[in-house]
Order: sequence, then structure tokens, then C-alpha cells
Amino acid sequence: MQSRLQRLRETLSSANVDAFVVTDILNVRYISGFTGSTATLLVDSNSIKILTDSRYMEQLAQECPSATIIQVQRNWTKRAAELITDAKYLRVGLEYSIPYRDWESLNLLSVETELVPMESPINQLRWKKDDVEILAIRHAARITDMAFKHVLTVLRPDITERDVAVEIECFMRRSGAESEAFDTIVAAGPRSAMPHARSTNRRIGTGSLAVMDFGARHDGYHADITRTVLIGTPSEEQQRVYNTVLNAQRTAMEAIRPGVSGGAIDSLAREYIEKSGYGAYFGHGLGHGLGLDVHDGAILAKDSRIILEAGMVVTVEPGIYIPGWGGVRIEDDVLVTENGYEILTHSDKSLAVR
Repeated sequence: MQSRLQRLRETLSSANVDAFVVTDILNVRYISGFTGSTATLLVDSNSIKILTDSRYMEQLAQECPSATIIQVQRNWTKRAAELITDAKYLRVGLEYSIPYRDWESLNLLSVETELVPMESPINQLRWKKDDVEILAIRHAARITDMAFKHVLTVLRPDITERDVAVEIECFMRRSGAESEAFDTIVAAGPRSAMPHARSTNRRIGTGSLAVMDFGARHDGYHADITRTVLIGTPSEEQQRVYNTVLNAQRTAMEAIRPGVSGGAIDSLAREYIEKSGYGAYFGHGLGHGLGLDVHDGAILAKDSRIILEAGMVVTVEPGIYIPGWGGVRIEDDVLVTENGYEILTHSDKSLAVR
């Protein structure tokens, strides 16, 4: 935590602010180690203060022993304004994500201080993972892979999308996940053309594409994979679309290494799909950062200028979605290494599973 705090302080010095107020709870956790759901940080060059209510005092004492813990009631802004005024800060940075009501309250109470809304530097610090974070993501990825292997044993034509999702989520919990990373997506038949479909009572059926997008959360960190499967024998077009997505993913992953832009990686997969005749059916970005948030920055996107660095963890998830016909998406979690990349998820990628 000290190295993260030091890096934050260096960015604050560059931004010419005396202190920084952190309200995003994931950023609070990243900087302080606090795993609760409600807290605000006030960070300056010498101290870190955590403001929260009585429910978390004991937890904070255990998780953040080096921080100054300040108990507040509902309105934390009043106490924060007192601290800002007492310290005689001239400029204090605020995360853009701060609720307007809280910003307005701080602004009214901190009359001698200039409040500076800004893109949180913590968001960018979180892109590059340390060894502890990578270990947690590896664990989440292992549980996720185990869940996919399990669900293949119960997949049958008469099982519903919703029951498949329940099987995945229950297995991950039993295998050590603290929760699922997000609401599990299972979409079969024409519904597989909806990238973020909600699971329903539709049966998987025979000869239908079924997209499963899910992940485990371990120690606050996420895994996120997608597999597309089919019970029976795929048609020529189903296999062609599947192979196009699979090869687009491989093409993109093979180019991942430090120094390459996220936009360049996205372009490789996008161009492959376009040359195969399906460019109109791939609308979303190729992938995103992965960490404390399941979408930890749009790193692999069409217009991304983010330069890959060793320690970043990204998803690579091209897809083709044809309305009324169905869709295919294949997604894996990838660690950027000093010399290239390492795939962290290893679930089988066969289309036909029966």
C-alpha cells in the first residue's frame, strides 16, 4: 500500500494540489486497503485520513493501522471541510465521480480553498498490477476455468439459460469465489446476438449457439471469460463465424506486448473480422482492463491511445453478432509481461460440446 500511496502523492504534486479527496470506494480500497463499502479518504503529502461511520471503526483499525481514522455521521463533508480548513490547503483535488451534492457541500464549507475536480489519478494507477493483485486475478481465473469445465458436464438441450447461470455461480462460490464478478450471461439461439443479454428460461436446445460470459471474484479482484458452445453439429456458417472470432482473438493476442497501443491491438482483431466479411457485426471494443473493477479502463478499444505496460491485465474478447441468427464471442484474460503476454484463462475453446 505504501508504494501505491507514494505514486499517488507524486501525481498530486504534478497536478499542483495540496491534498486529494477520494470518494470512489474501489479507489479507497486500492490506496488504503479498506474493504468496506463506505469511506472517504483525504490524502496529502504527509498523511492519510479515512472518514467513515461507526460500522467500520473496528474493521479500519485492523485493515488500515497506519491511517488516521475519523468517525463521522451521515454528512462526511462537514468534517472533511474542517480538516481542509485547519490544514490551510490552498488547492484540493476531487475525483470527477464525486456526487454533485457532496461537491456542493464541500465548496460551500471550504471557502478559503480552491476545489479542483479532476480525473482521478488512481484510475490510471490501477491499470498496472503489482504481484499481489496478479496473484488474486490468477486465483479468480482458476476458479472461473473450473466453473466452465463443470458446466459442460451438466449442459444438455433441455436445460435453461437461467439454470446454466445458476450452475456456474453456485460452483464458483463452492470453489472459493467471494462472489461472481458480474451477473452471469447465458444466451442461446438468436438471443446470443445480444452481447449483454440477461439469462432467461429459454432452453439451450440442439444446434443453437450459446454464449456464456462469466467470472469469479477473489479477494476483490475479477476474472472474466466468454465461451460460445453448441450442442450437436454446427452448420458451416456457425463454424465459419466461430473460427473467424477465434482467429481474430489469436491475431490480437499474439501482438500484445509493452509499448503497443491498445488501439493497435483492437485494430488487428477488427481488421481480421472485416476482411472475413463480418465487420458490420462487431461493434464493441476488443477488451478492457481487469482488476478491482471488472471493467478497469477501456484499454483495448478502437480509439485507445493507452500504451501497454508490463503488469496490465486485459480481456481480449472479439465477437460477431448477427441479429435474428445468433452470435459468437470468445474472451480470455491476458497479462502483459516484460516480453509479451501470458494467457491467464485456459478453458476449452471447442464449439461443439456434445
